[in-house]
Amino acid sequence: MKINGSALATNWENENIPAILEAWYPGQEGGAAIADVIFGDYNPGGRLPVTIYKSIKDLPSFEDYNMKNRTYRYFTGEPLYPFGYGLSYTSFEYSKLKIEENLCIGDTVRISVDVRNTGKLAGDDVVQLYLSNLGSLYPTPIRSLKGFDRVHLQPGEVKTIWFSVTPDAFSVINDKNERMILPGKFLFSIGGNQPKLIGTAKEKGILKYEITLKQ
Repeated sequence: MKINGSALATNWENENIPAILEAWYPGQEGGAAIADVIFGDYNPGGRLPVTIYKSIKDLPSFEDYNMKNRTYRYFTGEPLYPFGYGLSYTSFEYSKLKIEENLCIGDTVRISVDVRNTGKLAGDDVVQLYLSNLGSLYPTPIRSLKGFDRVHLQPGEVKTIWFSVTPDAFSVINDKNERMILPGKFLFSIGGNQPKLIGTAKEKGILKYEITLKQ
């Protein structure tokens, strides 16, 4: 168990301990909350708000203000635990990802996905929607979180989750420091974790859909 306020070096724990409970700064009722999780009275559903790296060697110098390899949005390596990661005493399955077709610049994109609790216990999952620009002429993040929704499901229960992605999510900053939206290809990734790969390659627990914005 960890009680802390930021990412720590936990490589040894990762290799030698079957589970790590991240409690952050839980307050005066923290002991009771931790006990509920340990004894199975509460099914944990938290997700990491930071990236936990394997080594400080994975990060640029603090004197380097370039965003390359900083935060989940630009990190190209493999973290120890990625932003958005978290385990549960149950399991979830994603299906029926639907996104509108024939999209143009300025459209709001509506997305839906079904989430099923495939385990034997009730629990929460945090549905995470990420967007990647596949061919921008300007620097863009590898992936950006564009929406999330916490959903509570009983064993076997299915719920449909909806997201609306507004036009500014597709914008870039040009050489004149102006925000603009250009036509091109974009990739949506949705699931209970951050996508590792950028592209349509399959990843366990992640659904992907490529769209084209037209002028």
